[in-house]
Formats: sequence, C-alpha cells, structure tokens
Amino acid sequence: MDVQQIMKDYIVDCILFGDGEKLQVSASLQENRILDSLGFLDIITFMEQRFGIKIDDDEVIPENFDTLGKMSQFVERKMNGRTAAR
Repeated sequence: MDVQQIMKDYIVDCILFGDGEKLQVSASLQENRILDSLGFLDIITFMEQRFGIKIDDDEVIPENFDTLGKMSQFVERKMNGRTAAR
C-alpha cells in the first residue's frame, strides 16, 4: 500500500469517521474544513509513528501539509532522507 492511500485511509477512518466524500488528493484540508488544528496534530503524530519520521515545527507549512497529495509527497521525501520544503 502506498503512502497516499495509508494517509487517506487514516484521515477517513479516524478523523472523518468514514465520511471521505470531500477528501480529494488536491483539496485543501484546512479550507475544506477537513482538518483543524487538532486534526493536524493528530495526523502529524500518526505520520511520525506510522512512517518512522520526525517532523520539525518549521516543516509544518502549507507547502507540506495543505493537501493529501502534498502530505504524501512530504512523507515520501522524509522517508527517503531528502529535505522537505521549509
């Protein structure tokens, strides 16, 4: 299973409680009220635990977290040891 699918499944199951209709790869998670500040903290904790990465405070920016697609790409960069957008 790829990173994007794992992330999508987690958001739908644990944050949206099965209602994944509005969760699109390129939809803004904040603008579409899919994630609020607590939701972002939850997803960051999940990402660190599930993928074995460390997310620094200065990496929590729209370029890395605005959409499901951006979050998935961010995780893949972190897992491959590449520097994420800052």
